[in-house]
Amino acid sequence: MNYTYLDCLSALGVGGAHPGGLQLTKELLSKEKIDETKLILDAGCGTGQTSAYIAERYQCQVTALDSNKIMLDKARRRFSSIQLPIKVKEGSTEKLPFEERMFDMILSESVICFTDICLTISEFKRVLKQNGVLIATEMVLEKSLAEKDLKTIVDFYGVTQLLTEKEWHNLLQKAGFTQVNVEKFKLQLAKNEVQNATDFSLSENIDENIFEILEQHEYFTTKYKDILGFRVFRCCI
Repeated sequence: MNYTYLDCLSALGVGGAHPGGLQLTKELLSKEKIDETKLILDAGCGTGQTSAYIAERYQCQVTALDSNKIMLDKARRRFSSIQLPIKVKEGSTEKLPFEERMFDMILSESVICFTDICLTISEFKRVLKQNGVLIATEMVLEKSLAEKDLKTIVDFYGVTQLLTEKEWHNLLQKAGFTQVNVEKFKLQLAKNEVQNATDFSLSENIDENIFEILEQHEYFTTKYKDILGFRVFRCCI
């Protein structure tokens, strides 16, 4: 069977797989005005690490959405084990199963690039309330890259395309976000910072090919460390 990078993440149950991990998530949310009245969508929730943190820290209403059933099962187990009343929804960001203007905030951590980018951005805007906020952490192309290398990365990760910071900014504005702020981070995990470390919820009987994909990811991370970066886009309607 030919496994994908996303298959690897779901089999290993990687929490905080996005750039910066939970440490960056905490830093970003600490700057926002969040209380128990807020409705927050964790779009592409994975195993639910971020959703669980938000619900525990801010005592607000959180909806966790993902299209991967394995990830959602692991998220449900996480929420149940610590008795968090988080709504879990299976669905695609390209066609969100929600009414218009439902959420005060959407958190999307390394998700949009794996979808039809324009569709997902449009859907995020549709379900955000007036004055709502989208916080999206996404891969960016820092430098131009040979077509062969571009294809290798796109094919391996299964992303639809690789965009520069400017291209992301333009697409978000075109979708109707009137204010798009961009931040560049360079975070390192503090020593002994166990709470922020990547966590794993392993599936049973993991195929050895899954670990080969993980090794390939680590290889690409090193090889393209100056070419593939990330940005945090904070977008308001």
